[in-house]
Amino acid sequence: MIIGTDLKRYYGLGAVQVRALDGVSLKIQKGEFVGVMGPSGSGKSTLLHMLGLLDRPTSGSLLIDGVDVGALDEQARTVFRLRRLGYVFQDYALVPELTARENVYLPSMARGMTPQECTLVCTDILGVVGLGDRIHHLPSQMSGGEQQRVAIARALVNRPALLLADEPCANLDTRNSKVILDLFRKLNHDLHQTIVMVSHEEWHKQYFDRIISMKDGLIETDIQGGPEGASGGEPSG
Repeated sequence: MIIGTDLKRYYGLGAVQVRALDGVSLKIQKGEFVGVMGPSGSGKSTLLHMLGLLDRPTSGSLLIDGVDVGALDEQARTVFRLRRLGYVFQDYALVPELTARENVYLPSMARGMTPQECTLVCTDILGVVGLGDRIHHLPSQMSGGEQQRVAIARALVNRPALLLADEPCANLDTRNSKVILDLFRKLNHDLHQTIVMVSHEEWHKQYFDRIISMKDGLIETDIQGGPEGASGGEPSG
């Protein structure tokens, strides 16, 4: 499903060149739940931005669903993101003046759905993430965990081939983090949703099928995850 070959992303800061990605090659199969981990500055968020078509590599190739996304112009990249990718940000990125359902409407409306179709599909996906009784609530009337579930519903509403999550639990306490990770695991198991998630929490490893650990813009290790393949156990405190 995803084939990245020798991906590099260099940034020039004055006379200094920052090698955010320094030659990353990877393959991710459909239906995998992959965790990308590593210290700050390791390149994990840069890699996620590449996969989400939010940035272009300096060099290297990237195929998603058989499409050479590096060959797409900006308009085609926008359409590809809208139709095939879902993105969950750590800060929720909800529109505060809109209800849960209206926030989820946005990508559906961008795809040209009628208001009636939007209402049906948005109500359905909010039920899937456990917010069927909160569809008319504003973000200010919801907890952080509920707001993040609205963001997940918004990312899923167009049935993306790939769901990308950039530290989605960073602003949540342990209890709400577990709710989000349990939801991701359920989506992965029940809907065979492919998920790539950036995390820095050791206890998250038990949820991942694979753990890609990065350091200095390179993949350091790529191992099986889950309770058997990763240590860390339950969160403390």
